[in-house]
Amino acid sequence: MEVTRENNTTYFHLAGIVPVAGQPLDFNQAWPDCLMPIAPDYSLLEASVAECAYAGCDTIWIICNDDISPLIKKKLGDFVKDPVYAHRRHERKPDQTIRYIPIYYVPIHPKDRNKRDCLAWSVIHGSLSIFKIADEISKWVVPNKYYVSFPYGYFPAWQLRTHRKTISSSKNFYISHQEKTFKDGIYSSFTFGKDEFIDFRKIIRTGTGRFRPGVDWQAHESLPIEERWSARFFPIEKVFEPFKCDDANKIEVAEFWNISNWNEYKQFLADNVEKDIKRPTKTILTRQKCKPIARNYLDQDEETET
Repeated sequence: MEVTRENNTTYFHLAGIVPVAGQPLDFNQAWPDCLMPIAPDYSLLEASVAECAYAGCDTIWIICNDDISPLIKKKLGDFVKDPVYAHRRHERKPDQTIRYIPIYYVPIHPKDRNKRDCLAWSVIHGSLSIFKIADEISKWVVPNKYYVSFPYGYFPAWQLRTHRKTISSSKNFYISHQEKTFKDGIYSSFTFGKDEFIDFRKIIRTGTGRFRPGVDWQAHESLPIEERWSARFFPIEKVFEPFKCDDANKIEVAEFWNISNWNEYKQFLADNVEKDIKRPTKTILTRQKCKPIARNYLDQDEETET
């Protein structure tokens, strides 16, 4: 039998998506909302990346624009460590068994900015960009599923480690807390595939443009400014409504905090004032960067020319 992507069971590519680009929240700080601290030297964004690592993602993609990507890259680096392999201290050669998960940074296309760049569009655009990049390399590295981790929701992600096989499977997966999911407007995680992607994109395309729909294009009857490009204000529960929870695997978590505004942020801090949330520095988030290629060689050429 010919081995194809559909019947291949030896490899499963789970791509993690952390959407950052979108309509801002009400924190109004000088830094991006996703960098709000939840512990000393530990931000919401880093917690989402750590969640992707615990979930078993093979790659992690941060969907952010070029104006904030340098700051985010300084906080995260170019890769993180897989927590399963990072804790194997009794290996014969532990340095050689460490598994690294690369981090990539993808901006929103300029034509979509301030038009339909809601947080849900970051997820859709990110998955499309991942597919195009992977497909140019090989059909074998195209993601089987996309794991969405919003940087505006927090729960102890270490518990996902025992559910890796459930997450990396042909069935979709979602996290629930007190019977509430992302379809209820909270920023909980889920996975989706190509079929769901098409349904999500259809909803985004129902948003208005610059001109009134259904009118002769030659008339160019413009909409009022407040009614233009309505898709940029679409909430996640509207865009991801086609997701079928009945056909997906569910993991119920005992603790979850939705952090989408200042009041919820204060409640999160109040609930965790006696808890010791720590940044997993040595095991996952190392802030290491890839070594540049041929830098010394290029520097020597410049010195020779001068």
